[in-house]
Amino acid sequence: MKSVMRKPVLAGLCLVLAGPAFAGEPSTPTQKKPSPGLTVAPLSEAERYARRCQGRAPDRAVWPQGTMLWGTRRAWGDRQEPDERRSVLVSVDLAPLMPVSPEVPSLRLVGGRLVAAPEASRSLVGTVLQGTSSDGKPVEVAVCGAEPSPGDPEVVWYRIEAWNPLARRWENPCVGTSQTPDPRALAVSGVWDAGGAHQAVEGKLTLACENGAITKCISWGYKPWASHDGHSLAELHQACTRMARADYCGNGLSHTRQDTPIDMYDRLGVLAPTTERSAAWDPERASFEATWAADGASCLARTRDRRALETILRECPGRFQAGQEVELGNGDRCTVQRAGVSPGAALLRNRVY
Repeated sequence: MKSVMRKPVLAGLCLVLAGPAFAGEPSTPTQKKPSPGLTVAPLSEAERYARRCQGRAPDRAVWPQGTMLWGTRRAWGDRQEPDERRSVLVSVDLAPLMPVSPEVPSLRLVGGRLVAAPEASRSLVGTVLQGTSSDGKPVEVAVCGAEPSPGDPEVVWYRIEAWNPLARRWENPCVGTSQTPDPRALAVSGVWDAGGAHQAVEGKLTLACENGAITKCISWGYKPWASHDGHSLAELHQACTRMARADYCGNGLSHTRQDTPIDMYDRLGVLAPTTERSAAWDPERASFEATWAADGASCLARTRDRRALETILRECPGRFQAGQEVELGNGDRCTVQRAGVSPGAALLRNRVY
């Protein structure tokens, strides 16, 4: 496995501060919403599948990125759920609900790409997968495009659509932002629960959207299927998903604000601290925030959204203990420690303005 490139990475993280804004659909007449109590005629399975991957861009919320784990919508309705631990799509099955051809009875995951089994050379575009939402309800997901990542044969970006049972149409379940208005998804092994914990579940995977922490951490260099100097990056990737969302307690709740720049660096040397000043980052303005493990922060000096450390202690009582300042090296010091965990053993650290 080739080594991950050593370089510093800066990331802007955002908190959803307002309700969604909606963009019109220029190429399609405006669809009237059904009146309350009006029954919409059900579609047959053949009619439903015939409508997938038609290239229509339905109205979608455009949110800033930051608190999202999966990068997906929280609910199908116009009013989005306030709980960031909800998602319309948290996992999909490797066994297709409707394969693209009879010769593709199942799929397998190789690195960051899906491969048809046993006919590995066959295209997967048009395949319908059985997915599941955070509330356990089934959701159908269509693979509408597969775009290999330039210069990285391990990664394929997928354009997906999920069946919206309320609007009765196929929609991109991924939340768009101004920087990435039409996000794609990566296929990642295992599933994440509402608390942000990763679990290996046989026969299931995650289609993680482009603007969510799971995919962001892969883009920053922490590929969970890869290794660096003989060390697996799976646990480092999981620690990154906690760090990206400022999930201090490891309970799935984030504590970040819009457009907060951060600098991350890790024990394996995949990413190093940024030491040179640029238009994007000024090391002199930054201060150490926390060390991170797969289940959340292990040592804290401050919070990203500037709330008092005492609020974090109350959010997860018994997890942290305040005490004498601990010197971690390179100017990093923390005052709140995870009980029974050595701060120096952390996988990942970060600084923030």
